[in-house]
Amino acid sequence: MKKLNLFYLSFLAIAIVLFYIFVDNQFYKSILIYVMINAINASMLNILFGYTGVISLGQAAFYGIGAYTTGILTVHFGYNPLLTILIGIVIASFVAFVVGYPTLKLHGHYLAMATLGFGMIMYILFNEFSDYTGGPSGLVGIPKLSLFGFSLDNEDKFYVFISIFFFIFSILLELFDKSYMSYKLKFIKESEFASKSFGVNVSRVKLIVFVVVAAITSLTGSVFALYSGFISPISFNLKYSIDIFIMATVGGLGSIVGGTLGATMLTAFPELITNFEDYEMIVYGILLLIIIMFFPQGIAGIFKKFWGRYVKS
Repeated sequence: MKKLNLFYLSFLAIAIVLFYIFVDNQFYKSILIYVMINAINASMLNILFGYTGVISLGQAAFYGIGAYTTGILTVHFGYNPLLTILIGIVIASFVAFVVGYPTLKLHGHYLAMATLGFGMIMYILFNEFSDYTGGPSGLVGIPKLSLFGFSLDNEDKFYVFISIFFFIFSILLELFDKSYMSYKLKFIKESEFASKSFGVNVSRVKLIVFVVVAAITSLTGSVFALYSGFISPISFNLKYSIDIFIMATVGGLGSIVGGTLGATMLTAFPELITNFEDYEMIVYGILLLIIIMFFPQGIAGIFKKFWGRYVKS
């Protein structure tokens, strides 16, 4: 196993701590909380597509499953929030298995369309089961998360929680990237036929990755619901699936830091630029086109290229 990227992990830890110490603005902290949530989702999609070659346009559905499981069970049935997170993971994993088992036999745009259809179905369900989900108006009154009797009821407390969670997640990502499984997935992406000839059960590996990615995406959905206290179907529509796909692509597919870089750029900047929503999709489209045409390895590839030049010089 290769050594962990200690420079990246150290930089990440220092940046998180310095931001907490020197930034008092609660709005900026809330932005960074969403950056870290999106970074996790984009990183998981990166593993699914950038490493394994499985393109999915339905990740918002798993995000929504986690959020609505937590929202419904806490608001309507009074469940413990931590328990609802686990239940959401189980439900999302089961749904991913049921959806993935037949659809992962497809390839390319056929697979993309199948996952797109799944995402649209879930979006409709989130809207139509209004007695539980609140429908288009949304579900309100979701309680704040409490850990060991300590309520995460403001940005500062939740920032500490999500930062610790995100840093642990980043370490696990680094361990994954340096593991045998990482190379196995990339081998499958490069050539399924060659992988099969070496005895790799490609369908099984793809399904396992699909389920694991769905489970973690569901977890972030639950965390999002517990942080915001309000959820509505608009947060889990096709646009969000496309957003995290663009984050992963712009950040750098196949790079373990790609999801974080892409999420930071495409979550923070729009919030800081006035009237950005009017031009959001145009800017995203142009940015994606530039990355695909001129920088196929994304922002991570650009950093790696210039870092290599700096070290050599």
